[in-house]
Amino acid sequence: MFDKTHLFEARTAGYSTYRVPGILTTESGVLIGSAEARRGKGGDWDGNDVVMRRSDDGGKSWDEMKVVVPCETYGPGPISNFAMISDRSDGHVHALFCHSYARVFSTRSDDDGASWSEPLDVTATFEPWREDYSWKVIATGPGHGIQLKSGRYVIPIWMSDGSGKEFGPGKLGHRPSVVAGTYSDDNGTTWKRADILCRDGVGDVVNPSETLPLELEDGRVLFNIRTESLRHRRFVSISPDGATGWSEPRVDEDLLEPVCMASILRLSDGSVVFANCDVLEHEFTSPERVAHDRKNLTVKRSTDDCETWTSSRVIEPGPSSYSDMAQNQEGLVCCIYEDQKIDGQYDTRYVTVSRFDVDWILGS
Repeated sequence: MFDKTHLFEARTAGYSTYRVPGILTTESGVLIGSAEARRGKGGDWDGNDVVMRRSDDGGKSWDEMKVVVPCETYGPGPISNFAMISDRSDGHVHALFCHSYARVFSTRSDDDGASWSEPLDVTATFEPWREDYSWKVIATGPGHGIQLKSGRYVIPIWMSDGSGKEFGPGKLGHRPSVVAGTYSDDNGTTWKRADILCRDGVGDVVNPSETLPLELEDGRVLFNIRTESLRHRRFVSISPDGATGWSEPRVDEDLLEPVCMASILRLSDGSVVFANCDVLEHEFTSPERVAHDRKNLTVKRSTDDCETWTSSRVIEPGPSSYSDMAQNQEGLVCCIYEDQKIDGQYDTRYVTVSRFDVDWILGS
């Protein structure tokens, strides 16, 4: 089966567009869909609020949109990259997000996303990184984080020294960049910094950023990394614990990279699904050109822990972009994604949730 629902629509509720979606199934089965509500033209510095909608019937219907984190509370700059984790031990939902790409905050919900605690500034966790990498820009996720079998929370982080092209007066560039992570062993009460594992200019890596976490069957942690490498493929690195001992990033030749956020999820049957814009029509031109060719959102499935991807199905052949995935209690994959555009790459028309089962991916 396959169906889809437009969750957020551009030019509504006082916002210009909605971007950078996230989705999570709580322990009690409630689906939470989030997005950045942007007031400008869809860019990263639009003064974003974080908004969300909830579903208690597996994505068949959704409640009204509400603002979860308003940017005006924090001063100038956007609220971005709301990365959620559902805790198996007590059912609460934990989230990290960033403000103005300079501070990181932690918040939690004890009622399936209906309300959230007063955010705590946890930026001090990442200050020691400056000894190894003088970051001026920091961002969580985006997309969901994970809780390991051990109980540890893991959320990827990317940082930049801000020396690259600026977005505007007083705004730091997001390149060059590095990828690291943060983890918590006390259910989000405190956070620690993981090792930097992927750096611009090392090997074939160029400007690594938005990264996806996955626990492998043997308990190791895989990071699937967006880069601007001219290899135009996703990079992966593996750690024994999600914090240290990362392997040298390697290319996954089966996963194209049009320089865009992707999503990854382990399903209840043990297989893994991965979704991104599976297209490289401008493969042999500049990374900037490739980054503006975002369409053909496709889900791929692996039954051998990401070693090979043996089946795939197109979710949206037209303009499409950032995505995230969750599995509802009925076993359906729920993929939230940027769907269609109005005027330019970042002017997303809808944030949409599609629901499908494994048989649909297999074409049966």
